[in-house]
Amino acid sequence: MNAEKVLSFFKEITRVPRESGHEEQIIAYLQKFAADRNLECKTDKIGNVLIIKQASLGKEDVPAIVLQSHSDMVCEKNEGVEHDFTRDPIKYIIKDGWMIAPDTTLGADCGIGMAAELALLDSDLPLGKLECLFTVSEETGLDGAMALESGFFEGKVLLNLDSEDEGEIFVGCAGGLDTTAEFHYTKEPLCEDFKCMEVYVKDGMGGHSGDDINKGRANAVQLLGRFLYSLEDLDWQLITIGGGNKRNAIAREAKALIAAEEGTLDIIRERIADFDASIKEEYGKIEKDLKAGTAESDSQVSEAIDEMTAWNLVTALCASPHGVLAMSQEIENFVETSTNLASVKMTEPGIIRIGSSQRSCVTAARRAAAAKMEACFALAGAIVRHEGEYPGWAPAAESPVRDACVASYKKLFGVEPKVKAIHAGLECGLFTEKFPGLDMVSFGPTLRGVHAPGERLDLASLEKFTDLLVDVVSNYK
Repeated sequence: MNAEKVLSFFKEITRVPRESGHEEQIIAYLQKFAADRNLECKTDKIGNVLIIKQASLGKEDVPAIVLQSHSDMVCEKNEGVEHDFTRDPIKYIIKDGWMIAPDTTLGADCGIGMAAELALLDSDLPLGKLECLFTVSEETGLDGAMALESGFFEGKVLLNLDSEDEGEIFVGCAGGLDTTAEFHYTKEPLCEDFKCMEVYVKDGMGGHSGDDINKGRANAVQLLGRFLYSLEDLDWQLITIGGGNKRNAIAREAKALIAAEEGTLDIIRERIADFDASIKEEYGKIEKDLKAGTAESDSQVSEAIDEMTAWNLVTALCASPHGVLAMSQEIENFVETSTNLASVKMTEPGIIRIGSSQRSCVTAARRAAAAKMEACFALAGAIVRHEGEYPGWAPAAESPVRDACVASYKKLFGVEPKVKAIHAGLECGLFTEKFPGLDMVSFGPTLRGVHAPGERLDLASLEKFTDLLVDVVSNYK
């Protein structure tokens, strides 16, 4: 088994639709994979799949190892790109040592972990018993892991393959909590002589709301709110607003359709030109393509969002916290608590919904971050609810599998890996509740730009990841 084989399985996976909540086709793919190789396979009622390969001759006494990845992916694409995630294969290129999806997410998070499991199951390596677990809907709330029933697998050692930095072995992660705010609005007539215009912030880098939250990237939803708030001295109306998408992705784009007299629209055009210059100065060293601007609109609308709700919404978006709230006092340069202002959407008549997510390895701090978000939007008149809380994963004082991974890495590559915790959420926290005594680590190849178009996989790191995985499972005792 080598990296080329892992990559070949991943290429197959890129052709199988697997958006969170719609994993039917990837589940069928996994079931067929097992059936074609006469491997034991079971699927629970929510869609989690476990494929079991019994120990090789002479390896019966080796402790069973559970390998785990999630089968869903974040489906994001650039504005204007024609791609249907329910049927179209992911379009990728190989360039300068990277596998890249230029206009969509690649799905290497966590498709490459899935591919590594399949490559091991398909190999003739002499190994102990393998239990390969593929969980559903990780990206939208760890649903598969939450629904996993005790006893679904038997192993006491677990390798989670959902990390994104080669050379780092993760032994802890943050827990999470989602917060949703809803504004209920009425319609009011559009003022006479008002004309429509679109205002936008777009082409931000975006990224993973856990792994990238400390990198100073722009949040397009927050910036749009900030700009609209700066128009408080002008007479204008808000017709529609939207931006961001998934809770675990930093918002890259946001736009609003507004209306005003032509003279006022001219003033807004001047102000957004100044705003564009200011955000380029503010984010220029990080965000190379970020821009704010206007677009002409021929929309023939007769109604707008009522003035009070529109202004309360704009005020809350401008005031909303986003980013790092606290750094760890115990682990150097480790984000302890953060919040992500993920999206603003008008998907139902009369409702504007704001999605956000809070992360922390400290339960009290995570809930305090959610309360901060609630207070911000409740003060503006929104109805706020919290849901989907999941626990963090605390590093264990003693971990034989951690020690084995560190020793293997040093043997293979001549240096010690970094052993650390990650601010992103992993399913390991839920596994500790359902499977007491489980010894776990998480590692993977280097991925960049996950949860955003342009997601890419470093192929050199894939080789090292594969070598480490093979060495650990081949020699674990």
